[in-house]
Amino acid sequence: MKHLKNLENNLINIKQRRAIKIKRCWWKEAVFYQIYPRSFKDSNNDGIGDIKGITSKLDYLKELGIDVVWLSPVYKSPNNDNGYDISDYRDIMCEFGTLKDWDEMLCEMHKRGIKLIMDLVLNHSSDEHMWFIESRKSKDSLYKDYYIWADGNENGEPPNLWESVFGFSAWHYDEDAKQYYLHLFSKKQPDLNWSNPKLREEIYDIIEFWIKRGVDGFRLDAIRFLGKPEYKNEAVDFYPNDDLTHIYLKEMNQKILSKYNIVTVGEVQDLDIDGAKKYIRESDKELNMCFQFNHVNICEMKYGTKWVNKKPNMFDVKKALSKWQTELPVDAWNTLFFGNHDLPRQVSFFSNDSDHYREISAKMLATIIFTLKGTPFIYQGEEIGMTNIIFDKLDDYNDIDTINFVKQKAEIEDIDIETAFKQNKDIINFVSRDNARTPMQWDDSENAGFTAGTPWLKVNPNYKKINVESNIKDSNSVFNYYKKLIELRKKNDVIIYGDYQEFLLDDKCVFIYKRELYDEKVLVIINMTDEIMQKKMPLNLNVKEATPVICNYKRAYNFKKEMLLRPYESVIYFYY
Repeated sequence: MKHLKNLENNLINIKQRRAIKIKRCWWKEAVFYQIYPRSFKDSNNDGIGDIKGITSKLDYLKELGIDVVWLSPVYKSPNNDNGYDISDYRDIMCEFGTLKDWDEMLCEMHKRGIKLIMDLVLNHSSDEHMWFIESRKSKDSLYKDYYIWADGNENGEPPNLWESVFGFSAWHYDEDAKQYYLHLFSKKQPDLNWSNPKLREEIYDIIEFWIKRGVDGFRLDAIRFLGKPEYKNEAVDFYPNDDLTHIYLKEMNQKILSKYNIVTVGEVQDLDIDGAKKYIRESDKELNMCFQFNHVNICEMKYGTKWVNKKPNMFDVKKALSKWQTELPVDAWNTLFFGNHDLPRQVSFFSNDSDHYREISAKMLATIIFTLKGTPFIYQGEEIGMTNIIFDKLDDYNDIDTINFVKQKAEIEDIDIETAFKQNKDIINFVSRDNARTPMQWDDSENAGFTAGTPWLKVNPNYKKINVESNIKDSNSVFNYYKKLIELRKKNDVIIYGDYQEFLLDDKCVFIYKRELYDEKVLVIINMTDEIMQKKMPLNLNVKEATPVICNYKRAYNFKKEMLLRPYESVIYFYY
């Protein structure tokens, strides 16, 4: 009895220590799942995914273990950039359904314990938004300063040499207004003028509209671009003004975000840790988390453009991931992801989508995302190992970024569009955003069970083999591996809140790290290559006895002084 009492006291002490150290938060412990609504599930067979289609698949998300859905834009939009060009922030795109459909979807999510965050585009609107229509009418318009207008230079050319993210000039001359307006993305996405207090108040009203409707948070698109440098700067490259952006976000947090128990995730491109932490430190009161792209933009940083047919070096990826584990301050929280709607399919881009290694390497990538410190984000289809698609002609593509890339190549090299596409086809097939946007593969019926109509974007032909239905039935599938990882994470605080330590830092092939929280220790061993690796155990890793918990092969090897790792093998051990 005395022994049992001591054991009980020890358990109580452990829980008390954990309560002191762990600052629990629902969005830190949650697993997020991004839905690209146009490609998720079509309920009315018009070829376009919709809100009712999402509602019909909520039990699937619940079975997987999803806590939060991140929904890409469903607002009214002319769809120049697939919903990221919003013409009405308070209504739903007709193709997707109605506000009533949205309310029913949210209700069904909440019934299942699933929260919802909306994708909110605050840097720009559509040129078909009422604000912009009024803005271009007159210099005396009440909405003139909702956007950034400027006269041309002395030659009547654009005010400066800024280029848009999608190529070509970031300025477009408007015949009605007789001025140029700024658009850092498509010319149909004019930038909002955040220096205008009236515009900011409009934005805060929009945010409150959705919060009161029941939304649980927001993913804030291109949020770093809110602050603009002086537009007379002649630099070709556009650099956002982070100082101004921080001022705006602090005000937004103080006036609206901090009043509710919601989560905010900002898309902050091209920032180092010192820059990113200013957005997400608790003491700075701006955002809760941010998406930084250091580990996914390895090739872009190396070659100066994403348009290269090169896989990232996994040693560089490992270093980038580990850097954010060790250098992010304790009062700032990380996001974990390899893919989203703007990136190629993770298994094709980072690892190996061949028939022989696709499942194993997809599981390897999932192991990394679910065992590092931070909140994991799944992009639809990753949980079944969906891959890139190969399109044979430019007409098959919908992505404006891809189409503009070909047009710009044709213009620079003075060749026709078809030739420009053929010359760059392999690059486009590898990195185009449409790789992630092909319809979700539900089963092996026509059009992968996505629609009985003609899909808005072609379905990947490999859906006969790679689909949800077959994954659920196969106990060794990618889906069921994801499910095990999610269950493991939710049952073990050490995986969520534990400290991180990496071993064999200079090894270019293996990624080894431990997570530790009080008496709990988890060891993760990963072979990032397609070759067999034989490695000695790190001298500074003191393992008396280890129990393999999850392995992406049917059986994990036990080890003592040496490890024998099969291609793309990943193993999670509990040890002491």
